[in-house]
Amino acid sequence: MPILASFYLPSPFFLVLFVLVFVFALYAQIRVSSAYNKNCEIPSRGGLTGREAAEAVMAQAGITDVTIEEIEGHLTDHYDPSNKRLVLSSENYRGTSLAAIGVAAHEAGHAIQHKIGYQMLTLRMSLVPATRIVSGVLPFIMLGSFFLLGGLWGPLLDIAIVCYAVLTVFQLVTLPVEFDASRRAKQQLVTLGILSEDEMPGVCETLDAAALTYVAAFITALLNLLYLLSRRDR
Repeated sequence: MPILASFYLPSPFFLVLFVLVFVFALYAQIRVSSAYNKNCEIPSRGGLTGREAAEAVMAQAGITDVTIEEIEGHLTDHYDPSNKRLVLSSENYRGTSLAAIGVAAHEAGHAIQHKIGYQMLTLRMSLVPATRIVSGVLPFIMLGSFFLLGGLWGPLLDIAIVCYAVLTVFQLVTLPVEFDASRRAKQQLVTLGILSEDEMPGVCETLDAAALTYVAAFITALLNLLYLLSRRDR
């Protein structure tokens, strides 16, 4: 079969879905950027930095073996369970804004999950090695299949399906992990008196906007998986 003839374009149905998901993902990115930039300009009345807020949240949970480190970059904040490190971007590590405290407390929420053995975080950690492998393999499969076969077919299609299945499961598991970390952060910030009730809308706006990006990532992975499965039936 000629290479061009074997290249399969998405059906109108999937094409529309891909456009809608792309628009939603773009909206999520704009929303999180807008919410963060807005609340980054609002200082907390207590004046605590993001680092201090994270320390307080973890101390309340009895966590003493997690280090807090500063890193360059914009919104590069994350919790590293393998090395028990809570990493905050400079703007959140040193910042005293509602956004900085909210993000820092969110990452501290992940540390609490780790300490108590939150099952979804444990599952997510177990999926990380496989997710890294398939993320590295997928670009080669896509490029190789396009240039050599004119599209995904046969064994390469099956491998791509497995890869997207792993990514979809990982993104699905990520949702409750992120939502739960935000819930813990919001609760602790008020309980510990780091922020007052009337300051919480800024934190909620920032964390809720960030949650949309995880929803978008899951929907994107799921749509790609469904599309590849539809290809396999042809």
